[in-house]
Amino acid sequence: MPSTHAIYRTLNALPLGRSAFSLLYGLKAPYFRSIHLSVVDMRPHHGEVVVPLRRSTKNHIGTVHAIAACNGLEAAMGLLAEATCPPGHRWLPKGMDVKYLAKSDSDVVCTAQTDEAAWAAGPDVPVTVRATRADGTATVEGTIHLWVTPTR
Repeated sequence: MPSTHAIYRTLNALPLGRSAFSLLYGLKAPYFRSIHLSVVDMRPHHGEVVVPLRRSTKNHIGTVHAIAACNGLEAAMGLLAEATCPPGHRWLPKGMDVKYLAKSDSDVVCTAQTDEAAWAAGPDVPVTVRATRADGTATVEGTIHLWVTPTR
C-alpha cells in the first residue's frame, strides 16, 4: 500500500488533486472532517492545513474556536509525521502544549515544523505548531509531542 506522502505527491500533481487529498485525509481521520480543513502542504518536517472560519468552526463570539484550531494543528502535525517518520517506525502523539494568543477572526493557517535533529534525538520528538490568521497574527502556538518507535 502506498504511503500517505506518496498519495499526496501523486494527487497534488493533478488538477483538483489537493482537494481530493483533503477529502481523503478527512475520511481516514473522521474527526478532521468536522473542521472542514484543506491540506496546503505535506513534506518531510512540514505540514500545513487551513481551517476555515465558518459556522461549524465558530465559537460563541464568532471566531474560530480554539479547539478547532488545535484540531487543525494536530492535522498538520499528522501530515508532517507521515512524511517524516523513518521506514520501520511508527509515531504516536503523546501530548500537546499550546497557548491561545489572539482571536482567530479569519480562516486559520495551521503549520507544523520539525528538523532532522529532533527526529535523530527521538524517541520523544517535539513538533512546533502555529496557527495564524489572514493578517499573519499568531493565534495559537505550541508543541505537539510525538513518541516515535520501531515497529515490532
